[in-house]
This record gives sequence, C-alpha cells and structure tokens, in this order.
Amino acid sequence: MIKNFIAAIGLSLLATVAWADDKQPLPEKVDATGFRDVLAKTGDVYISGQPTPEGLERMAKDGVKTVVSFRTPHEMNNRDIVPFDEAAKAEELGMKYVNIPLGGDHAYSPEALAEFAKVMDAAAGKTLVHCTVGWRASHAWAAYLVKYKGMDINEAAEHGRAANMGTPPMESLLGGNVSYSLPADNGDK
Repeated sequence: MIKNFIAAIGLSLLATVAWADDKQPLPEKVDATGFRDVLAKTGDVYISGQPTPEGLERMAKDGVKTVVSFRTPHEMNNRDIVPFDEAAKAEELGMKYVNIPLGGDHAYSPEALAEFAKVMDAAAGKTLVHCTVGWRASHAWAAYLVKYKGMDINEAAEHGRAANMGTPPMESLLGGNVSYSLPADNGDK
C-alpha cells in the first residue's frame, strides 16, 4: 500500500515536471529585419507583422515550415499594400502557406480560431503567424492558447501583449490591465 502511494506521488511529480517543461514561453521580440513592425518568437512559433520576401527567406533558413497569414484577400491582392505574391514565395521556399482572413468582411469567430488550431496542430516544424503589424496574429495566438492549450486567459493576454497585441483601449481608458474570465459555457475544444 505504501509502495503504491509512493509510486503515485512519484508519477504525480513527474507529470508536474513534464507539464512545467511543456509550458509555452512568453514571446520575446527579436530582430524584425524583413518584417513590418515586429517579430516575436515563442518556442517554435514566430508572430509578426507583414514579412517581405527577404523575411520569408530568413524564416525558411530558420526552419519555418508553415506560414499563416491573417490578412484579408483585399490586403493580400493589393500590390500597393503587399508588393509580392506571398503564397507563391512561401511555396517556392518549401513552406506551406495558409490564409485565415480576419477583419473587414471576415469575422473574428470561433470557426476561424478552430481553423487556426487545425493548422497549428498539424504543423510539422516551426510556424510563422502574421498579419499587417502582428496585432491580429497576437490576438489569434492568445485565443488559441486559451481555447486549445488550456492556458489561463490572463496569462494568454500577457503572451499576446508580449508579441504585439498592445493594450486594448478599454484597459487604457481604465488606467491598467483588466482581469478577464471566460463564461462557464464557453464550449469544449
């Protein structure tokens, strides 16, 4: 009986250590050469503003295998805004390119987040997620951490802020960070 108890405690400690080692590191901003405004790294994920062709080449050299863009078709197809075909460049470099448009006529929705989660869960190797300046990408990343990785919403908000989520206007108006909570019926993964 005591052996079983000691074994259970040992397994519990191992599980705790494994969970702690698996914890998602806070994004750190790195040299943003080749990106608009920001490039942040957290584990095998980069969160950024719009990459240039050179930025995509840099990511390919660093082992990025998947690129997720949250920019809308209107943005991506306007050569005054994005002066190159990003999807073609990513594919030329051997990276999978996925567009999940957010903003404009494209709702920030649970369905868009579920699509992002499928891409992230299927990604083989490092992933770049971006939008124009990293704002939408940071929000999507934080929401993914909450909904699909079980991270506390306030911790996920810290992760988003560390990338480029910024401070929501309501928090600025109130003079500081707001503590968030999810409704009990928020749904399953």
